[in-house]
Amino acid sequence: MKDASPQITPETIYLKDYTAFGWQIEDVHLTFHLSPGATRVVSKIHFAPNPDAPAQEFFLHGEEVNLIRASINGEVVSPQVDAHGLRCDVPSGPFLWECEVEIAPEANTALEGLYMSSGMYCTQCEAEGFRKITFYPDRPDVMAVFTTRVEGEMPVLLSNGNLKGQGDGWAEWHDPWPKPAYLFALVAGDLVNHPGAFKTMSGKDVALNIYVRPGDEGKCAFGMEALIASMKWDEEVYGREYDLDIFNIVAVDDFNMGAMENKGLNVFNSSCVLASPETSTDGNFERIEAIIAHEYFHNWTGNRITCRDWFQLCLKEGLTVFRDGQFTSDLRSAPVKRIEDVIQLRARQFPEDQGPLAHPVRPESFQEINNFYTATVYEKGAEVIGMLKTLVGDDAYAKAVDLYFDRHDGDAATIEDWLKVFEDSTGRDLAQFKRWYSQAGTPFVDVSETWEDGTFTLTLSQKTPPSPGQDVKEPYVIPVAVGLIGPNGDEVLETQVLELTEAEQSFAFEGLSARPVASVLRGFSAPVVLTHDVDRAFLLAHDSDPFNRWEASRSLARDCLLAMIRDGAAPDAAWLDGLEKVLRDSTLDPAYRALMLSGPTAAEMAQLLHENGVTPDPQAIWDAQDQLSQAMAERWQAFLPELTQASNVTAPYKPNADQSGKRSLGAAMLGLTRRLDGGAAAQAQYQAADNMTLQLSALANLVRAGQEDPALGHFYDQWKNDRLVLDKWFGLQVSASAPEQAIDRVDTLVAHPDFDWQNPNRFRAVFGALAMHHAAFHHVSGRAYALLTDWLIKLDDKNPQTTARMCSAFQTWKRYDAGRQALIKTQLDRIMAKPNLSRDVSEMVSRILAS
Repeated sequence: MKDASPQITPETIYLKDYTAFGWQIEDVHLTFHLSPGATRVVSKIHFAPNPDAPAQEFFLHGEEVNLIRASINGEVVSPQVDAHGLRCDVPSGPFLWECEVEIAPEANTALEGLYMSSGMYCTQCEAEGFRKITFYPDRPDVMAVFTTRVEGEMPVLLSNGNLKGQGDGWAEWHDPWPKPAYLFALVAGDLVNHPGAFKTMSGKDVALNIYVRPGDEGKCAFGMEALIASMKWDEEVYGREYDLDIFNIVAVDDFNMGAMENKGLNVFNSSCVLASPETSTDGNFERIEAIIAHEYFHNWTGNRITCRDWFQLCLKEGLTVFRDGQFTSDLRSAPVKRIEDVIQLRARQFPEDQGPLAHPVRPESFQEINNFYTATVYEKGAEVIGMLKTLVGDDAYAKAVDLYFDRHDGDAATIEDWLKVFEDSTGRDLAQFKRWYSQAGTPFVDVSETWEDGTFTLTLSQKTPPSPGQDVKEPYVIPVAVGLIGPNGDEVLETQVLELTEAEQSFAFEGLSARPVASVLRGFSAPVVLTHDVDRAFLLAHDSDPFNRWEASRSLARDCLLAMIRDGAAPDAAWLDGLEKVLRDSTLDPAYRALMLSGPTAAEMAQLLHENGVTPDPQAIWDAQDQLSQAMAERWQAFLPELTQASNVTAPYKPNADQSGKRSLGAAMLGLTRRLDGGAAAQAQYQAADNMTLQLSALANLVRAGQEDPALGHFYDQWKNDRLVLDKWFGLQVSASAPEQAIDRVDTLVAHPDFDWQNPNRFRAVFGALAMHHAAFHHVSGRAYALLTDWLIKLDDKNPQTTARMCSAFQTWKRYDAGRQALIKTQLDRIMAKPNLSRDVSEMVSRILAS
């Protein structure tokens, strides 16, 4: 818990102030004597002066740790200790630092450092959790070899690296690869393991284990398959081989994040590794596969090469998100993966870029680094890597990345180091491209056309709106993938990449026999907002680029909804006819056809209305979306049974792309059918379901139809002892309900005996669902604003990190009407007035209010 000291203004840390630590560490020896209320940690660290650092006082970070003793070269010392760490006079040459501290894992509800989860000891040290374990230079540029001895009564005692030895009540681990403290891990508990094995490309045998609580053994097989697939893919695509004798994963119930890439000992939120057909949806399986790959890929892009300081976080996260996206694309469907990524980018990152929380991919300053584990750092950071690959080409990208690994293995690197290997290997000047790392905001790209004497000219212009602290933006390097389609639907120019580097540029295409239709920004080649007056219906019918064909339909859907909301228009019949042809095309991937039906989100429509000078009414958006879905169901009722039948899977369940795609299309058909039969088909599916994907989609439709009884109670009785499935039960009741009913359900659910508000998964299941339910969260009464705020104020004392991230639900408040703005500001002011408000939440809410 945070201390109860008076509130003070948090310190702002700046990238420009970076200074190397004054000492290097030769090795670290840690001994843990585990006890829930009084764990003792003994550290022995060999320091030596850093010849490349300026003179400075000796300072070690430490928070909420009780110093028992300290010595230098065997002589007792008395350091000056405060709430942030200790200072001590030290010799001018190398020396041995020893200290013993006491910490209380069972009292650590913030889930940072060493804490307890369901009787298990576990750690989370990224970004600055190690300082809650012992006194140490807790910064990513201080890398050392760790040896860790764990002593305790638990049968399983784990840490980083290779197992050196073990006996009754102890185990000792040695990690030969230098690492920063944020990659340290320790787990101890009554655990069982699901074993596996992998032989690397050089013939080395690696033991693999997934450790879980007893009873979860049957949910590990898919995670092990995903791990092995990740290891094989990284060898084949990036030439990266695993470098230890063992790779362990541990599933933990109480975890703030998805997973953590600690060297040789990955700690996972249980929701991100445990899976079975009966308890997990297709979406769960795909997410688990991607997260396991992401954490494994960090072994090279994050661990062997880490970041110099936390401002460089995008270096390891953006690159690794890009790599896990490549992995999923190779294993599943590349077009579907690209579309899903863009949907998430627009839903999570674009609002961040366009609001008070906007920041560059590499921020210039922060008060609490935990607040910068954002969609901008991760997802936009990955988009920047993708653009760089597009600009230099696949071969040059591979060559540059190999040079990066060769040059910086064992380093704490920077964005400059990353770009330099591309400049050195390609000869290309990337100074202007670097603006993607230093400027915040989403660029808007406008496209205009001219046609004259067989020459088709595209004129592209770019402009990026002001964002906090950055009023004027310089032009980016924007790769714009373009193809040209003839009047008969044939492609007359295959995809070319245009480089937009100025505020406005023209590109001419000569020798054409007829005016083409331009397909611009194919594959979503850059994270921009595109404005282009083009025949979207033609692109929907003829574009060979899967992304732009989907985008054409999405744009038509946006225009349709905009007209319905703003002008009271009827649904666009021509667009619905074009969409029907796509849905009935059995040569297309079922998952792709399902995505065609997904439609713009309510938040996306709110932003579009705002950009068009219309104050968004969340209830009006809800009503228009509902009306449009009803029109689809009635218009297509004749062929819904045919598509439903075609999407049936009769083979035994597998979470692969083929089966998952069919079930996804089937779920879309069920949603439309429910509007015609009042939930009869959903009821039949619920009763017959033999996997969680079918059971949950049926239950959601029963809730939407108002026919949830008795299925909702049956589902609870069936799964009340499975914590991860119960999270689904909590969340679905909010997400599938009508707006006002959703708020009522939250009121009921938080009083449920199984609502454990201190468990991040359970808290997010309820309040994450509420925040994502646009019409419910922004209900005109303000009930949802107040309800979320009540619980954020309560949670902040226990878990500031989760609280701060949930505060982002308020980030778009300025686009709504004055009444809603006043209601939200009242709640934000309540949060800021909370006594002993955490630094995490204070920074987040201050930035939101500053807009």
